Amino acid sequence: MNSALYRPGLAALCLLAFLAAFPALADAAARRVEVAFVLDTTGSMAGLIDGAKRKIWSIANAIVDQYPDAEIRFGLVGYRDIGDEYVTREYPLSADIQHIYAKLLAFRADGGGDTPESVNEALDVAVTRLGWSDKNQIKADRILFLVGDAPPHMDYKQDRKYPEIIAEAVQKGIVVNAVQAGGDPATRQIWREMAVLGRGEYLAIPQDGGRVAVIVTPYDDEILIIQRKLNLTLIPYGSSARQREVESRAGLAAAAPAPVAADMAAFVSKSRKGEAVVTGDGDLVADVGEGRKKLAELPKTELPEAMQNMSAAEQAAYLEAKASERKELARQLEALVARRDAYILEQEKAAPPSSSAGSFDASVKEALKKQMK
Repeated sequence: MNSALYRPGLAALCLLAFLAAFPALADAAARRVEVAFVLDTTGSMAGLIDGAKRKIWSIANAIVDQYPDAEIRFGLVGYRDIGDEYVTREYPLSADIQHIYAKLLAFRADGGGDTPESVNEALDVAVTRLGWSDKNQIKADRILFLVGDAPPHMDYKQDRKYPEIIAEAVQKGIVVNAVQAGGDPATRQIWREMAVLGRGEYLAIPQDGGRVAVIVTPYDDEILIIQRKLNLTLIPYGSSARQREVESRAGLAAAAPAPVAADMAAFVSKSRKGEAVVTGDGDLVADVGEGRKKLAELPKTELPEAMQNMSAAEQAAYLEAKASERKELARQLEALVARRDAYILEQEKAAPPSSSAGSFDASVKEALKKQMK
């Protein structure tokens, strides 16, 4: 037997046996987590919507802390009722969490009137139009949170009703959780039924979302300083509109409260390992560095003005300088984020057990922890 041919085969068999014994290691790199929020945006939901805006990055961090190599995709559906400014507004599942965050920021609580809302239509949109991965092709955690305080209109003849919609969700591998804000009895009965049908959890929270704890740390300001420096390493490319959109994503932290902006910076740092300053594509430094684009193949018109009159060698050197600067800043940011995480953990341990129990973000994080297989 040719030993040079035999040894690799034996090594491969050993590796397969090892991975079979530890399946979590085998698929860790390929893991995908898809999370959609179906959010009542009528007038009574103002407090909860504000809390969601402050904690979406903390929720994203909870996922990446549990599974550092996962591809995380968020989606969003806001709903009201017929006769309001809109019935549903949908934003498909995307790895560009900054884009979803920007859309969440635009939601304002308004409308409503009669108690029931267009819950059925919102659920239908969430299950059928958000772009969930095919369970037969991609292994993923698919988790949906319906968040509202009023039951569905069951008298709208044009709607599919929630039992049929949730049955389709389960068939697609989507877990449906029902988060009730407030204590309306009619809502409680239907929300509980939805959670059972959707193989998820019924979660009861206060009308305003509960005490959404935002922990200010001694590291927040320094993290923001480094984040601003990292933003200067961003090289947007594509059409003019696309470049402006990428710049706006990077600038979201500037308008956010310091703890929220620090949560955002922490997520980008941990999920992209310092390779990017935005969560989607459109950053030439990251896209070339990760092999998604080749600088030489980009039309001159898709480059930023600062690069259009450079020679090919100058362009490559400019890109390399930005990448090198980013690498050092990312190293500093990673260290600060680790210290911030440790500080938050200590603060949470010291807090009274009931201080944030039952709040929107605590409830969502706990459900995610259980349901991410």
